[in-house]
Amino acid sequence: MTHAVPQRAIPQRVGLDIQGAIAHVRLTRPEKLNALDLDTLRQLVRTAAAIRRQPQIRAVILSGEGPAFSAGLDFSAVTKRPWEVVKAFVTLGRSTNLFQRACWCWRDLPVPVIAVLHGRCYGGALQLALATDFRIAIPTCELSVMEGKWGLIPDMSGSVSLRELVPIDVAKRLTMTAQVISGTEAKALNLVTEVADDPMAAAQSLAAELCTRSPDAVAGAKALFQRAWSASIRGAFASERRIQIQIMRGPNWRIALSAGLEKKAPQFRERSFRR
Repeated sequence: MTHAVPQRAIPQRVGLDIQGAIAHVRLTRPEKLNALDLDTLRQLVRTAAAIRRQPQIRAVILSGEGPAFSAGLDFSAVTKRPWEVVKAFVTLGRSTNLFQRACWCWRDLPVPVIAVLHGRCYGGALQLALATDFRIAIPTCELSVMEGKWGLIPDMSGSVSLRELVPIDVAKRLTMTAQVISGTEAKALNLVTEVADDPMAAAQSLAAELCTRSPDAVAGAKALFQRAWSASIRGAFASERRIQIQIMRGPNWRIALSAGLEKKAPQFRERSFRR
């Protein structure tokens, strides 16, 4: 007689709440300061995939419940499942492994993603935040490329997102020292977009503003700068042409044009732009 192996109950680590055109994604492990275990990483990837399938969503706000955005990778939980860690490092023909994909999936979404940062934002959590399009932090938020404390380097997409935001000497110093900096200091270094006493309110205001624009133009702008930022001049110009043609094939640019000429508020359709 064979006996079925009981499946491990997987707790919810990531919540998704869609309010109109805005998706609110929350890390839901406040008792552990939203530390990132393997279940959290998988759920982040699945949540981003679920958002991608819903073209009515036009902005995403990513935050953490409780006293912190996230304290980073949960080493105590991850090291208890070494074989799963090995599997998570394998790319299986992809350009990213699970650790990288859990962060970069937000950059790959065709809608802007805004991270709301408070409390701690260490290590993998900072790499997750840096992979979003905008970061709004409270002044007292604590941020750190914490991997250096544990004798490691950032390996969850941080090497790419850091090079987009700071000079190489700043990236090296933050990584080598694992220095903890405040939200105010992070703004001075360009790690965060904005500092606000109420970052969630600021994020909601930005998301609402983005939702007033053509969803195809917003998605196209995100795709354009990600493709062109480090491309050659020729490659950047080619991206401009390809993306503009794709936008003009959809209905929303005509809606924007007509509304602008008639001085009316545009009534856009769902996003048709595909990255």
